[in-house]
Amino acid sequence: MDRDVRLRLDLGYDGTEFSGWAKQPGRRTVQGELEDAFGRILRLEVAPALTVAGRTDAGVHARGQVAHVDVPMSALAAVGTRQSAAPRGMDQGGSEASTGSAAGAAVGLIRRLAGVLPPDVRVHAVSVAPEGFDARFSALSRRYGYRVCDAPGGVDPLRRREVLWHSRPLDVELMNAATVRLLGEHDFAAFCKRREGATTIRELRRLDLDRGADGIILVTVLADAFCHSMVRALVGSLLVVGEGRRPVEWPGEVLGRAVRDSGVHVAPAHGLTLEEVRYPAEAELARRALQTRRVRTLSR
Repeated sequence: MDRDVRLRLDLGYDGTEFSGWAKQPGRRTVQGELEDAFGRILRLEVAPALTVAGRTDAGVHARGQVAHVDVPMSALAAVGTRQSAAPRGMDQGGSEASTGSAAGAAVGLIRRLAGVLPPDVRVHAVSVAPEGFDARFSALSRRYGYRVCDAPGGVDPLRRREVLWHSRPLDVELMNAATVRLLGEHDFAAFCKRREGATTIRELRRLDLDRGADGIILVTVLADAFCHSMVRALVGSLLVVGEGRRPVEWPGEVLGRAVRDSGVHVAPAHGLTLEEVRYPAEAELARRALQTRRVRTLSR
């Protein structure tokens, strides 16, 4: 009897020409391109569905995105057979030979994907996922980077797709001071677009800014998870502090009200990149997934 094998994908993409990660009818999306590629390579009538660690919005980039996909063992075996000689043990479901052959075929998928996918999305690694792995629910944290240039002459043209140009000079010290009250577990409703049935409680573990030698300001944001538009709204609130239009206390005051504030402008998508997703040790993957699925409330 055929069985599915779960594959972990580590990938990156330039989000400029995509309508976000999530598959949408009539629109070009990262998920759509990847699922079509897997369907073609594995020769499946129905393309397999991918689950992703973080569903990025239109125009947002990723350098360290993670996804998983469940594919039939027989289809994966066929890919290995077409690459070279037929792998041994692929028909022995659950055996060590089967697992080893699946791992070998998974690695071989990388080159096949590179030949099928468009150049603005790349799969860097494919591996057989450990028991209990779920790309979305097993994740411990996601780290994003937002890049801003406030140089009078604008952004280096070669970096225009990943760096926001801000026309007014920014005070990084003031912006860092404004982040202090935002750290920790809070209801981030003031910085999120609400979704029916979804909580806006998140644990923000890191939010800091650093101006590099090239003058580019990197905003690093790390949390256990993010709600819709949260990172860009946080950045938007810091930009108005950095240019002196709001005091350093203002973002914290907005957070405390837990209501969407018209003064918070969501920063443009193209400055944002998903840099890294972190997972626990293999023995903790299933437990982490169960923990993440719970509906969170704030303890007071």
